[in-house]
Formats: sequence, structure tokens, C-alpha cells
Amino acid sequence: MESCVRTKSKGIVAWPEGERPRERLLRLGAQALTDAELLAILLRIGFKGTSAVELGRQLVKEFGSLRAVTEAPLIALRGFKGLQGKDGAKAAQLAAALEIARRISVPDSREKVRVASTKEAATRLQSELHGLAEEHFRVLFLNRRGFLLEDALLAVGAVDQARPPIRLIVARALQANASAVILGHNHPSGAAEASESDRLFTEDALKALKPIGVKVLEHVIVGADAVFSFADSGLLDEIALLNGM
Repeated sequence: MESCVRTKSKGIVAWPEGERPRERLLRLGAQALTDAELLAILLRIGFKGTSAVELGRQLVKEFGSLRAVTEAPLIALRGFKGLQGKDGAKAAQLAAALEIARRISVPDSREKVRVASTKEAATRLQSELHGLAEEHFRVLFLNRRGFLLEDALLAVGAVDQARPPIRLIVARALQANASAVILGHNHPSGAAEASESDRLFTEDALKALKPIGVKVLEHVIVGADAVFSFADSGLLDEIALLNGM
């Protein structure tokens, strides 16, 4: 005789409708949900014996905070139990959603954004690069009046390896019809100082961009608690002077 007793599911579908994250969001608004519940909506499903909400809690606990989850490299997300899989679909879905949130937290390059000083450049780049686990290299392309034409992430990698080819910066400058560029990258080690590699790269950029009429206005290095400015430190002028620019 078939038993009428069924094993209770541990998934969210077994929860009372009013307690499910998606239904709570629709009823109360996103601000009413916990960090784990918001992640659960992005994840959609957990794994055997673990609901999406519990998976969200485990993510927050493992990385330390929701912000830390957003800054975690993709390889760390893919290695987390519940996000593993040959196609990496769940980790990619989560990384994409978190990247959307990060991008809209900084000024949109399509807006009329003017970068009129080294301080404004440092503030923008610090908001984009601070706290990242990997080294990211960004370039701001500006017109003659200092308005932002494009804010581009051109390389991601390990320390001193996140360097885009100089020819790529030249090509993007020509494509954007830029008159000036501001270079920026972070040091995951936390040190806000210019290495010899940073200095040489800046020198190469100056040499390549000057012939096409594009100025290198600044190179910002974002550390843990501070930023280093090639322009404000006088290092940019020193490099230009040594190369007769």
C-alpha cells in the first residue's frame, strides 16, 4: 500500500507563499529583504538539501558581507558549493547581476560628466576600483572640454599583469575621438604607490599618444586607504620632461 506521507521539501517552493523572498519583495519592496533573500532571488534555486536563501546566507558568511560578495572574483564564486557546475551558469548569472548593481552606482558615461581636476578623476576611479580582489585597469577618454566620452575597463589580471596593450588605448582613443585620457588601476595589495612597472607603462602611453594629439592627463593608483596621483606628485611632468615632451 502506497504511503500517503511525503518527505517535506526543503526548497523555497515548500514555504508559505507569504514568506517566499520573491513574494515578499513584490508585497513589501526590495528594501524589506535581507541580503541573503536578495541573493536568493538572483540565484533562483539552491542545491540538494539547501534552499536558495540558505545558499545566500552561506555566501554572505563566507565572504564576510554582501559588498564582499559583489567584489569577489568570478573564480571564487564558481568554486563555491552551490554555484559549481561545468557551464558556470549560476555563478555567471550572479556575477552579471552584481556587476550591473556596481555599474549603476557610479556616474553613467552617457551623462554629461566632466572630469575637471585630478581630485575628480581620483574620486571616480576610487569608487570603481577600491577593494577589488584582482587588478583592474581602466581608462577615461575625454574630449577637449574635459567631458567624459568613455569609461573603459581594458584589462583584468594579477599584480603588474593587468596592463592593456598600448595599441588598444590608442585605438580606443581614436575611436572615441578623444583629446585626452586618464589612466587608472588598483593595487590589490593595498599599497597606494607607483611601481617601476607603473612608471614605465605611463611613459609608454605618453610616447604612443602624443603623436596622435592625445594628452595623458593623469594616472591614478587606487590603494586600500589612499590614492596615488602621477599628476599631483609631479611624476607625470618628470616623465614628460625626461622624454622631451
